[in-house]
Amino acid sequence: MTRTFVSGILAAAALTFLSTTAYAEPEVVSGPAAEPGCFVPWTAQTKFFKFPKKDGPYRIALANGFIANTWRIQMIQTAKAYAAQPDVAAKLKEFKVVSTGEDVPAQISAINNFIDSGYDAIVVNAQNPTAFGPVIKRAKEAGVVLVAFDNILDTEDAINVNVDQKGLGVLWANWLAKHLPDGGKVLEVRGVAGTSVDTDRHNGIHETFASTGKKWDVVEVIGKWDDPTAQKATADAIAVHKTFDGITAQGGDTGVVQAMIDAGHPFVPFGGETENGFRKFCAKHAGDGLKCSSAGTGPAQVAVAIKTAIAALEGQVVPQSIKLPLAIVEDPNFKEGQDFYPDQSDNFFVGNAFPTCGINFTAQEIMGQTKENQ
Repeated sequence: MTRTFVSGILAAAALTFLSTTAYAEPEVVSGPAAEPGCFVPWTAQTKFFKFPKKDGPYRIALANGFIANTWRIQMIQTAKAYAAQPDVAAKLKEFKVVSTGEDVPAQISAINNFIDSGYDAIVVNAQNPTAFGPVIKRAKEAGVVLVAFDNILDTEDAINVNVDQKGLGVLWANWLAKHLPDGGKVLEVRGVAGTSVDTDRHNGIHETFASTGKKWDVVEVIGKWDDPTAQKATADAIAVHKTFDGITAQGGDTGVVQAMIDAGHPFVPFGGETENGFRKFCAKHAGDGLKCSSAGTGPAQVAVAIKTAIAALEGQVVPQSIKLPLAIVEDPNFKEGQDFYPDQSDNFFVGNAFPTCGINFTAQEIMGQTKENQ
């Protein structure tokens, strides 16, 4: 075999690779999205993607990180429930779920394994927004649709699906400022360190407090969005600091209120998430001083992320960054059977539906699934 012939083969292979890579990348097109009521662009400047259409059914994987709290467990259960719905299942050849914990390299390795295994799309709840650069590049070059949700990725080379997490922190802080017009001492129960959700919510809270011009003494503890962890962190904070004028918590809010009750701490204004147990407490103790703003987004955003991945694989137009609505209820408007459910678990997250996306689940559908890898 001559050197000229070998060179020609290599050149042709390189041209084929480049053509395949270029074909695999999404085309940036004009909006609107295929389902504008569901796939809402984050801003007026958000790009719209149109990926090359692939024939189904598809192999889709969910690469989750942290799993040791109720929200993440319910999220995994919701993902499985969504994938099992007949109209969705008909489009799936395989749906794989892996949770890797707080180890960022392990999550990146899982995504790399899915790429190497030829999956069509990977949905990810990222442990770190900035550490995924090389694997994002690999997914793009392999023609794999990558959709991040909740804890999103700091890139425009993947699709991000999320609520305004910083805006959620702003909302909670404004609630406390409204009820504490002179400032005060606030307990802030944070989530999982290093995640974009925790950082964004924290920044929203502190920037809002700073903008009031009032004096705020904020005590920060780590609750990991988990009731037992948040309850212990709150109990320890009360033991050291004695009293707080207000509380804001990103999750584990039922445990936070329980710690207040156990310590005999007076009820105070509270800006928190959407756990059913927290909302039960808010409704029950509103007259005792527990004035609540309960806002967030249920774990069903994973279903929107999967729906987005399928739409992208089908060649539909989708925004690069999709903004989901918040589920909000504030004192005195907590209504039994609508905003909280006495017969359901305290750990169940309410607001677990996105009607504009045709996504809604009963508690039974979700709780009938397992949290384990599959």
